[in-house]
Amino acid sequence: MNKFKLAFGCAFATAAIALLASCASTPESAAPAPAPAPAPAPRAAPAPAPAPTPAPVAAPRRCDATVTLQKDEVFAFDRSVLTPAATARLDRDVIARLATCARVENVVIEGHADRIGSQQYNQKLSERRADSVKNYLVSKGADRTKVETIGMGKTTPAKFCPDSAKRAALIECLAPNRRAIIAVKGPGK
Repeated sequence: MNKFKLAFGCAFATAAIALLASCASTPESAAPAPAPAPAPAPRAAPAPAPAPTPAPVAAPRRCDATVTLQKDEVFAFDRSVLTPAATARLDRDVIARLATCARVENVVIEGHADRIGSQQYNQKLSERRADSVKNYLVSKGADRTKVETIGMGKTTPAKFCPDSAKRAALIECLAPNRRAIIAVKGPGK
C-alpha cells in the first residue's frame, strides 16, 4: 500500500505541477479595453438675446367726459330753463373740461323729458332743454359749430314710477327723467 500511496502522491504532485505550469504559461486574457468616451455633442450657438421691446407709446391723453345733470340740477316740470345748480355744474364739469382739450372734436347734448304728456310734446320739450344747455355753453366760450343737440323725448327714462293718484307725487318721482346729458370728446393738451 505504500507503493500505492507513493504512486498516487507522485501522480498527484505531477498533476499539480502540470496545472501550475499551465497557469503560469497561459497569459491571462486581459479585460477588454473600455470604449472611448463618446465625443461631446456639438453645442448649438446660444440664441441671440431678443431685441429689447420698445416701451409702449402712451396713448394720447383725452379730455373726454360725460356729465349728467341730476338731483337739483334737473329741469323743472314742463320747463327748459337751467337751474342755478345746473349752471354751476356745467361751469365746473363741462366748461372746465373743455379747457383741458387741445381741440374739441364734439360736444353732444341730449335733452330728456318725463312721461307725462304726449310723445310729440315731450320731444319738443327735450329739444328745448338740449338747446338751453347748448346756448349756455356757447355763452361761456364753447364753439357753436362743435356742439350738437338731440332731443330724446320720453324714450329713455332714468327712473320708473308707478302711477299715483296724486299728480304732484308723480311729477316729483319722475324728476330724474327731466335731465340733460353732455358728452365731450377731444384730445387732451
